[in-house]
Amino acid sequence: MESTDLAVLLLRVVFGLLFALHGYNKIANGLDGTAGWFAGIGMRWPRRQAGAAAITEIATGVLLAVGLLTPLASAGMIGVMTVAYWVDHRNKGVFIFNGGWEYVASVAVVALVVAIAGPGGISVDHALGIEVSGIVVGLGALAVGIVAAASQLAISYRPSPR
Repeated sequence: MESTDLAVLLLRVVFGLLFALHGYNKIANGLDGTAGWFAGIGMRWPRRQAGAAAITEIATGVLLAVGLLTPLASAGMIGVMTVAYWVDHRNKGVFIFNGGWEYVASVAVVALVVAIAGPGGISVDHALGIEVSGIVVGLGALAVGIVAAASQLAISYRPSPR
C-alpha cells in the first residue's frame, strides 16, 4: 500500500462521512426545521429543496467515502457547497463562526482535490477498474458542480429584496 493511497483514503472517508452526516442532520428530526430555514433564505419549494439537499449530501458523501463514482461524488459536493456559498455564506466574511464561507470552500476544495488525485488504490472505483483522475477530470467535476448549482439557483432561489 502506498502512502498516497492511505492519505487519499483518509481524506475521502473523513470528508465523505462528515458530509453524509451533515445531510442526515437535515432530516434527523424531520424536514420542518431545514425547510423553514430554506424558506427564510429564499428557496422555493423549501420542503422539497431540504429533502433533495439531504439526499444529495448523504449520497455524495457516502460515494466519496467509499470511492465509488468519485468524480460524480466530487461534482455533487461542489454543487451543494456552491449553492450554500451563494445563498448564505458569501456576504458574511471568511470565518464560519460569523457564518462565513470557510467551511463551504474547504469542502469544495477537498472534493476538487480528490477528483484530480483520484480515489486511490483503496477504493471501490479502483477495485472495479473505473478509476479516473487528473486535471481534466477535476475541472469536469468543478464545471458539473457549478453548472448544477447555477441551474438550481436559477430555478429555485428567490430571495426577498432587501
